[in-house]
Amino acid sequence: MIRWHAVLQVWRRNLMVWRKLAVASLLGNVVDPVMALMAFGLGLGSMLPSIQGQPYLNYLAVGALCISAMNAPTFESLYSAFSRMHTQKTWHAIMNSPVRLREIVVGECLWAMSKGMISTAAMMLVVALLGIGSFGFWVSAWLVLALVCLMFAAFGLCMNARAPSYDFFMFYFTLVVTPMTFLSGAFFPRSQLPSWLERVADHLPLSLAVDALRGMYMGSWSHLPALLLPMMVYAGAALICAIWMTERRFKHKD
Repeated sequence: MIRWHAVLQVWRRNLMVWRKLAVASLLGNVVDPVMALMAFGLGLGSMLPSIQGQPYLNYLAVGALCISAMNAPTFESLYSAFSRMHTQKTWHAIMNSPVRLREIVVGECLWAMSKGMISTAAMMLVVALLGIGSFGFWVSAWLVLALVCLMFAAFGLCMNARAPSYDFFMFYFTLVVTPMTFLSGAFFPRSQLPSWLERVADHLPLSLAVDALRGMYMGSWSHLPALLLPMMVYAGAALICAIWMTERRFKHKD
């Protein structure tokens, strides 16, 4: 059983630490994707025809938000969580209180999700100022992206449980994050891929997020349950694995 009051204390502790670095953290998570959006959406987009009946800037903006919802919780659940777990031994100190390891993992996951939602909301504001999308779309999209943030936070904690050092995370970025970024349909329709690769890419977690938001942007909501369900399965299974793998790590190593 998870004691949610203990999870809340882990989440609150991370929030109190983050508040001291909030501005720098937000700038780091927002400026890079916004600059990429400007470069590709405005620069390259001016030389491209419309894609799926919309300007390339609008097409790319939805994909860029999904990528932001992947990257922000991923970095938090990898580098920051590993620092607290392994380098600073913060988790060990917390376990000297009545908080159990599984509650720390869940708290870390929810905090990484929250940080991703904050960063994504900041980027949404920038995109909205460009005149892309409506207020209703952004509110509903932000709620969907909360699930995306939770899913990738849980994936990151699975990798965190296996990592011997910070260098280990490069394998995850090289073999998982980067391929998903370019195969998900965020930058171009997946129909441009070879048929066998398109079928594989259709089931990637980030592809589900991109399809969900892009359909909402185009006014098609009927597909949403079929996309949210597998994302919920991904998130739940990854969180369970993260708890099990972390407890196993502490039992055998730490």
